[in-house]
Amino acid sequence: MYIYNTLTRKKEEFIPNVEGKVNMYTCGPTVYHYAHIGNLRSYIMEDVLEKYMRYTGLDVKRVMNITDVGHLTSDGDTGDDKMLKGAKREHKTVMEIAKFYTDAFFADCKKLNIKTPDVVEPATGCIDDFIKVIQSLIEKGFAYEAGGNIYFDTSKLEKYYVFNDFKEEDLAVGVREGVEEDENKRNKADFVLWFTKSKFDDQELKWDSPWGIGYPGWHIECSCISMKHLGEYLDIHCGGIDNAFPHHTNEIAQSEAYIGHKWCNYWFHVLHLNTNSGKMSKSSGEFLTVSLLESKGYNPLVYRFFCLQSHYRKSLVFTYENLDNAAVAFNKLIAKIAALQAQPQGEVDKAKFDELKNSFVTAMDNDINTSLGITALYDVLKADTTPATKLALIDDFDKVLSLSLLETAKNSVTKQENEAEELPAEILALAEERKQARKDKNFALADELRDKIVAMGYTVEETRQGTVIKKA
Repeated sequence: MYIYNTLTRKKEEFIPNVEGKVNMYTCGPTVYHYAHIGNLRSYIMEDVLEKYMRYTGLDVKRVMNITDVGHLTSDGDTGDDKMLKGAKREHKTVMEIAKFYTDAFFADCKKLNIKTPDVVEPATGCIDDFIKVIQSLIEKGFAYEAGGNIYFDTSKLEKYYVFNDFKEEDLAVGVREGVEEDENKRNKADFVLWFTKSKFDDQELKWDSPWGIGYPGWHIECSCISMKHLGEYLDIHCGGIDNAFPHHTNEIAQSEAYIGHKWCNYWFHVLHLNTNSGKMSKSSGEFLTVSLLESKGYNPLVYRFFCLQSHYRKSLVFTYENLDNAAVAFNKLIAKIAALQAQPQGEVDKAKFDELKNSFVTAMDNDINTSLGITALYDVLKADTTPATKLALIDDFDKVLSLSLLETAKNSVTKQENEAEELPAEILALAEERKQARKDKNFALADELRDKIVAMGYTVEETRQGTVIKKA
């Protein structure tokens, strides 16, 4: 199994520290608002990675943090705390906001068939751990106090910019609008480990510390939560590409300064989901959530399928037209599987099963190439073998793809049967006639037939999945 390692900027064979066991850490959400579908692309691809590792027989322990304190509106160390901002917006306490949006996040994950990590740890549960590590960094000379805050001293490192060889002047404070220089810092790249009451007086969540009452910075959270549950040796760390700098860069700096050796061997970064106007965010354009897609008639698994059709290291452009194309392909795939389920099954051909499975494994071993994995799935449908073999392979691949293929196909047949039973033959005939009229672009006739159906006490609704006729 080969994975592109962002740290070395090349594809490498994945070899865990301990044979057969994987320590995996994934950055969790800052729970101040709903996750948008751009955020969720990263979690879908991390889910596929974890499931594929388990599929190959590896014993994976996956840990995720929940950021419920300390993440600022700037990814530097300026601006409001995102959690405090959410609390002000909704006139709730920070912990009420955290609970509501944590539950909402995992509800979205469930709709997308994203497995809950083995350990989910909120930052507010690890304050003592943060203080212990920060104290150690001060004692070792990697951190200093200035203006009431504790900063990590990046000048003490041999190499700080590990993911990209940035030029110092390119990262000068002030190049981005709204970012002001923190005059307490000794070096521009230094970052806050602990804020005290001198920084944000209206911060709701504060704890006592050796440096005064305050709260942790964002970056220290992931290092401490990872080390608490996975120890000093991490196999793979995942996140969106926007976390590579400064968040993951700072995690490596503070973790390795604390433990005194290399911390994480592999870094797995998922590229952005973009709109036509650029990177998707909560502050620009339509706020695209799973719930919004559902309200427009999309099955959330169509969005998962849309993501799997592209490689995780390629930026993916979201448009409703692109999602519609994915929906059409997904529905055709489900229809083909449903047709297979209706046939005499026969026996599983073990040799053919192994041959077709090998194509899927080869695709996934090549840097989790889900696009080719989906191609392998279509190859199964076209293969000259028994329905039993095909269905067994679809079930096998779906342990990784998690598209609920067999279940959705079975349910689609049941739904069609129920709908057909409910509609009288006369209505069904009119519906078929209308369908043909629309196909022929005879819209005047189609409208006339629609009016007839409505006059007989039924509603006609056009959805992205087709025409739905129900008793009024």
